[in-house]
Amino acid sequence: MTITQFTKVAASSLLLLGSIAVSHADDVSRGLEIAKEADKRDTGFVDSTAKMKMILKNKQGQTNSREVKVITLEVEGDGDKSLSIFNTPKDIKGTASLTYSHALNPDEQWLYLPALKRVKRISSKNKSGPFMGSEFAYEDISSQEVDKYTYKYIRDEKLNGTECFVIERYPAYKHSGYTRQVAWINKQEYRAEKVVFYDRKNTLLKTLTYAGYQQYLNKFWRADEMLMVNHQTGKSTTLSWNNYQFKTGLTDKDFNRNSLKRAK
Repeated sequence: MTITQFTKVAASSLLLLGSIAVSHADDVSRGLEIAKEADKRDTGFVDSTAKMKMILKNKQGQTNSREVKVITLEVEGDGDKSLSIFNTPKDIKGTASLTYSHALNPDEQWLYLPALKRVKRISSKNKSGPFMGSEFAYEDISSQEVDKYTYKYIRDEKLNGTECFVIERYPAYKHSGYTRQVAWINKQEYRAEKVVFYDRKNTLLKTLTYAGYQQYLNKFWRADEMLMVNHQTGKSTTLSWNNYQFKTGLTDKDFNRNSLKRAK
């Protein structure tokens, strides 16, 4: 190869690499913009209460269920606060979980165990652990703030007849149980339709699907059902939601550690 030929090949390679870099940057920017728009459309609900039935299914198809009350407080400039109170079955009645979600710092989470009459703090390094024996991890139940991830737009795709953006999101928190998540975001409403989770080895772990979306206050979309399937264990958890209410007057006082012990 002559010097001239070598120079031409090198120049072509640099142009190709430059084009790939620009394309990647565009995909990253677009992924972030999709995430920001989704967050923007769910901002302003102030607070909410809802009832939830949690159905646990093992690999053999056997099930057991729990009834839970969930209250949430929107926090301006940070992640939401949420409190989950278990009402059934009898052996865990009164158990309560409190979460302070954060955008840039590790989430803070506590669990009240009535049998021991004490509040246990969940380690910030153990967010991948199962929440109350379900297929939802502790990090799954905190609010999904934009700054918790970096993003990349992958493609447009139809999911069950619905036009979606497909984006990848990469947890910024080093102790996350996931290397990445692939999310299908409804193009019209900017709500999640499906999320696929990959574990720390970048192996397929779980799939979360949403169904029965309903709109509240002419703005906020909430799914009636969320199904989390663990592909590695064969187990699944279904969350069935009802009786949503918004702007009920909740305050910070309803979300402190003392509220765990008196929660009903």
